Amino acid sequence: MRAPLVLLSLIALLPLTNCAVAAVGAVGAAGLAASKDQTVGQSIDDTAASNEIKGRLISESSSRFGEVDVEVAGGLVLLTGRVYSAEDRTRAEGVAWTSMYTQDVANEVKIEQPGGFFANVADEIISGRVRSRLIGSGTVKSINFNVETYNGVVYLMGIARTPEELRRAAEEASVVGGVKQVVSYVRVVDEVVRPAAPTTQMPVSPSPSYQSQPDTSYDSQALPELRGVSY
Repeated sequence: MRAPLVLLSLIALLPLTNCAVAAVGAVGAAGLAASKDQTVGQSIDDTAASNEIKGRLISESSSRFGEVDVEVAGGLVLLTGRVYSAEDRTRAEGVAWTSMYTQDVANEVKIEQPGGFFANVADEIISGRVRSRLIGSGTVKSINFNVETYNGVVYLMGIARTPEELRRAAEEASVVGGVKQVVSYVRVVDEVVRPAAPTTQMPVSPSPSYQSQPDTSYDSQALPELRGVSY
């Protein structure tokens, strides 16, 4: 009975190669997908895309892209963090598009000097508190939401079952101490799968959207890049 335990201990001590890390990530994604309103394949693809893009950025230059964070949900790649120049910001977006799993890119990277350890820790604390509030909410399926924070701005990604659930998630995030703004890149499920009204013409399936219908609180200024909805 002791041999399997020894074997497991030895496996735990082995260094994780890139393949091993990818395998662990894939298994984790598959486990999460069982609870998410998302297919197992999509969860695995998102994990693969995140690891691939972050790895390419670091390989290209850890000094230039070391503070760029990559989050992927439903094929949408969210880039946050900071770089030194506009050229680096554009390059980071270009690298994000090199993944075969990328469907869209939201580039929220700022051109700033390094923020330092304490600034990054403060953002991680905010993200943790937002996740806790989502978990504690009785009206939000927290596992469907990804949370990323940069300089006090909270970015929500993932899937909301209804516009009301999305708004509730944004409200929960907004009351956390230190949060300056909440930006949503969440896709609302019922706007994608809601059946069309009966018609004599052939029904046209609506294309997926990362945004709910705009209201007066949204910034509707047209820009040539994907924009999140601010709360």
